This record gives sequence, C-alpha cells and structure tokens, in this order.
Amino acid sequence: MSWAVEEWKDGLPGKALLKIQEMEGQLDKLKKDRNQKQFQLESIEAALQKQKQKADSERTETTALKRENQSLLESCDSLEKARQRVVHDLGIKEQQVSYLDGQLNSCRKTIERLEQELKK
Repeated sequence: MSWAVEEWKDGLPGKALLKIQEMEGQLDKLKKDRNQKQFQLESIEAALQKQKQKADSERTETTALKRENQSLLESCDSLEKARQRVVHDLGIKEQQVSYLDGQLNSCRKTIERLEQELKK
C-alpha cells in the first residue's frame, strides 16, 4: 500500500525528491505539534470545566451559607426580642412583689396593732 502512495514520486529528479522528503518531514513535525497542541487544549478545557464545576459548587455553597446566616440572624433577632420581653415582664413582676411586700408589711403592722389593742 505504501508503495502505491509513493508511486507518484517515480521519475522525479533527486533535488525534487529531497525537497519532497524535507516537506514531508516538516509535515510530520507539524502534525506532531498539532497533536501536542490539541492534547494541551483538551487538557486545558478539562481543567477549565473542573474549575467551572468547582466555582458552581462554591457559589451554591455560598448561597446556602448566606441563607443559613440570614436565618440565624432572624433567629437572633427573635430571641433578643423575647429576652427583652422577659426582662420587661420580670421588672413588672419585681414591682408587683415589692408592692405586695409593702402591703404585707402594712397588714402585719395593722394585725400587731390590733392584737396589742385586744390585749389591753
């Protein structure tokens, strides 16, 4: 088969054959270079795809973390409002206890006074 491909060269002058051989060598070198460049391109494209997937994954994770952060902020706000309500309610209860202590003391004094009057 190779012989049939080479048949067209039969009868060409030696100088032309040398030039053809040189050009075929250059062609082989160019094909080899092209194959190397193609391999490099495919490797770079694969790396690019991997980086794109990584970036997409990180964007997805970032979005999820932002949502979680927002949810936590809302929970913190809700808890702070509840804490403030409890502190306010506690203040009111303490005032009520203080008022009732005052009334209790007043009642005790009244009872003591009445008991003293009864003893007389």
